[in-house]
Amino acid sequence: MLEFQKKTVHFKDPERVEEIICGLIKGGAAKLQIITDFDMTLSRFSNNGKRCPTCHNIIDNSKMVTEECRKKLLQLKDTYYPIEIDPNLTIEEKFPFIVEWYFKSHTLLIEQRLQKDKLPQSVKESDACLREGYEHFFDKLQEHNVPMFIFSAGLGDVLEEIIRQAGVYHPNVKVVSNFMEFDEHGVLKGFKGELIHVYNKHDGALKNTEYFKQLKDNCNIILLGDSLGDLNMADGVPNVENILKIGFLNDKVEELLEKYLDSYDIVLVKDETLEVPNSILQKIL
Repeated sequence: MLEFQKKTVHFKDPERVEEIICGLIKGGAAKLQIITDFDMTLSRFSNNGKRCPTCHNIIDNSKMVTEECRKKLLQLKDTYYPIEIDPNLTIEEKFPFIVEWYFKSHTLLIEQRLQKDKLPQSVKESDACLREGYEHFFDKLQEHNVPMFIFSAGLGDVLEEIIRQAGVYHPNVKVVSNFMEFDEHGVLKGFKGELIHVYNKHDGALKNTEYFKQLKDNCNIILLGDSLGDLNMADGVPNVENILKIGFLNDKVEELLEKYLDSYDIVLVKDETLEVPNSILQKIL
């Protein structure tokens, strides 16, 4: 495949990749489902050298929060993001820090009494940016009725607003994420359900077994992620025939490439497009 010759594309075992893709092609649209992360996977990591915001960052940078709160949120990011991407720490070691980060930042957001009706404007004014080729990706899956499960440790309300404004929130898309809970006046009072963070997606996947059971014939999976924690997103799928794991490696490339190559079938290094997933879909659908 021509797209595989791009210098951003890396894999450890090309024959294995070919074998999986052949299995996906054989199964066609009827057997396929997509399980994907959102922040820095469907959305860009950077655009023209400038970092793009995650769902959380969109709120952090918006007029919805005070300057003082913004500073505190930024301090939290400066403290915890280096831990999240530290190649020398295990997932188990990172786990408590990540939970702490989410808890502290969500508490700050609740204290800000965010208003639900201001969300669309905040997303509109933000630098939210989906990867190049996203329209084709979402539209093609919808056209062929391929279920798409977006499993995000971000903010579900913001995520849904981004894809709604981009015109790609199609009926085949299901979003599982951290959703805000608003009171009768539309003011943020808490978060629904259990926290989903980058390193507990295994548990989250198992909680969604009902969804996956309904798709028992969709036993071929393309999984897209940007962290090693995303590899567990398909753990709730009862019967997997073929799974192709595509990983976007956006940061700390030299330190992490080896680990990503050991875990993902295809690793896309500093690639801000969906060219490779789109070219694979082209073959299957």
